[in-house]
Amino acid sequence: MVDDILRMRGITKKFPGVTALSDVTFSVARGEIHAICGENGAGKSTLMKVLSGVYPSGGFEGDIEFDGEQVAFRSLRDSEAKGIVIIHQELALSPYLSIAENIFLNNERRDRAGLIDWNRTNLEARRLLDRVGLHENPATAVNRIGVGKQQLVEIAKALSKDVELLILDEPTAALNDEDSDHLLTLISSLRDQGVTAIIISHKLNEIEKIADTVTIIRDGKTIETIDRVDVTEDRIIRGMVGRDLEHRYPSRESHIGDELLRVEDWTAHHPQDSTRVMVDNVSLSVRAGEVVGIAGLMGAGRTEFAMSLFGRSYGSRISGRAYMRGDEIKTRTVAEAIRSGLAYATEDRKTFGLNLIEDIKRNISMVSLRKLTRWGLVDDNEEFATANTFRRSMNIKAPSVLVRTGKLSGGNQQKVVLSKWIYSDPDVLILDEPTRGIDVGAKYEIYTIINELAASGKGIVVISSELPELLGISDRIYALSEGRITGELPIAEATPEAVLKLMTMDKPR
Repeated sequence: MVDDILRMRGITKKFPGVTALSDVTFSVARGEIHAICGENGAGKSTLMKVLSGVYPSGGFEGDIEFDGEQVAFRSLRDSEAKGIVIIHQELALSPYLSIAENIFLNNERRDRAGLIDWNRTNLEARRLLDRVGLHENPATAVNRIGVGKQQLVEIAKALSKDVELLILDEPTAALNDEDSDHLLTLISSLRDQGVTAIIISHKLNEIEKIADTVTIIRDGKTIETIDRVDVTEDRIIRGMVGRDLEHRYPSRESHIGDELLRVEDWTAHHPQDSTRVMVDNVSLSVRAGEVVGIAGLMGAGRTEFAMSLFGRSYGSRISGRAYMRGDEIKTRTVAEAIRSGLAYATEDRKTFGLNLIEDIKRNISMVSLRKLTRWGLVDDNEEFATANTFRRSMNIKAPSVLVRTGKLSGGNQQKVVLSKWIYSDPDVLILDEPTRGIDVGAKYEIYTIINELAASGKGIVVISSELPELLGISDRIYALSEGRITGELPIAEATPEAVLKLMTMDKPR
């Protein structure tokens, strides 16, 4: 008989005007890795917040049974006392405290006098760091280590609380391939040590690799639970979106026109260390109706190139020339870049792409208020109508454009970012990791939007860490390595092996 550590039955959670969860029922076996999959807005994170006490007992319908006992959590502290620890996608670490201080925050190691025992704190922190494979001094400030290592600190923090059920919400969303592999190996190792895990992830290849069981949620309802032997990406996708996605990327007939953007010998140095070259004599072009992919490993200089070109948002000692339709343009400020026909959708939509405390309407209009201004004042009616047009055309799932943007799912936030830049009517739109952290259904919608923009004559540049994505949507691919363009391939010649070879070259040909 299966020994279930967790059973959730009939979970229903309502917010004003919307039912986020409806009669969700599932169970997790002790010592397994159980994946929760679903589109953005399906209710996955809401379900985990119900489980962990973020949404307290009494605020939802249904029963939770943990370790054979009926439980009613009123707070995170209650669930952690039982051994349930959740690690959110946005890491909850204090950047200026040390690793050891973060691990034992609100769980301090004290001596008999009630004072913090720093020797014991650092010693126990060192043991926990060894357990998660992080070789850092416990006294190191968290803001001095990368995101991948910060994720390991969060897991060490969970282990310090004698965790029995570890919940990880999109744990690899911001990690490179190496850090992701290390984290997945660690989760598997913890399972072998008796720690049960629930993992929420949009990276279906990782789910297929690591999960023992997968539960699929769609529109706030449990669709099915799949055992490991039956777990495939296609099966998960079918459950998530309610249909087969025979083609992950919508078909497109390219009609490529004249050259729009040409960049020559673009060079940018590190903003704090002007001796470090981050972008090294990059030259490229983008034509009307063309989708140009930029491939490269983490640190290759892809984002640094885009940001230094777009209003010098990054870098120092920037040099080179840029031309739009054959005329040289200046992009010394963001406003100047926009006037020159450029737009840049950042990879970090929550920090730089959106004002999360503002509504959808204002986020869409913020770049192009001049279009809505009459006699020095913004025409509220026209602003509302414009935002509503984008809400419908971009299929932004929100009851009104007055909804706060921070309340939207990741995929819908990305559509707001795209709406903002499309409304600015650029000639060339640079999209940096446009589908990061969103589900396969929303990705398909984003790809469709990219195709429509290209069909309208825009030039599109897509920076992506997902090589299959670039191969699926691009007409041509440039590869960057160590800040340099190492090669350019038309899509007919762009095999995964050929692109990867260029991405890992030490020097250009």
